[in-house]
Amino acid sequence: MKILNFKNKNKGYTIIETMISISLFLILVITGIGSLLNANVVHNKSRNVRAIMDNLSFIMEDMSRNLRTGYNYRCYYGDGNSPTDWGQSGDVITTPRSCENGYAIAFEEAYGNPLNDGDQWVYKITGSPLVIQKSTNSGVTWVPLHGDEIIIPNIPGYFSFSVLGAEPPALPSGGNKQQPLVIIRLLGNIVYKNLNSSFSLQTMVTQRLVDIVNP
Repeated sequence: MKILNFKNKNKGYTIIETMISISLFLILVITGIGSLLNANVVHNKSRNVRAIMDNLSFIMEDMSRNLRTGYNYRCYYGDGNSPTDWGQSGDVITTPRSCENGYAIAFEEAYGNPLNDGDQWVYKITGSPLVIQKSTNSGVTWVPLHGDEIIIPNIPGYFSFSVLGAEPPALPSGGNKQQPLVIIRLLGNIVYKNLNSSFSLQTMVTQRLVDIVNP
């Protein structure tokens, strides 16, 4: 009688091998979750910065639209901390005036009353830190158009309203033959939760109302 000897050739995992495998798996899972959470945080921050940038672009578009349909542009020299003639004797807010690299611009809104000097719309860049502000009552009250995340350095060339041809049209004999034109320039940074993103915006607006005289 032959006795059969069956030997189990399939070996199982030892406890140590199992523990090592589980530890490696946990390390990979924890590392992956950490990377995923970090990527999600960066994405949320970038999305918020993008939302702030979209808000800034909307501000530029709002200024451009209102200036385009307005008239009687008056540009103010200097900067918001040391204006040249804002509110001083001789300053007539309803009198058009051109200037380069101004800090504020006043104008008659499309549906405003040209005989009323208290309903001028004004955009200016002023304060510490600098903030774009808006007034619809000739500068009596102001509303900031953005938050502290937008940083505009108080450095010449980083912000300006340049106005050309704002003066009344001249007679055919000579003088101002330039259709009123505004150039808005803004440079700065968006700082939000340790993220810093620079921006550079510039737009040019031409008054829709014809304000030139044919020669």
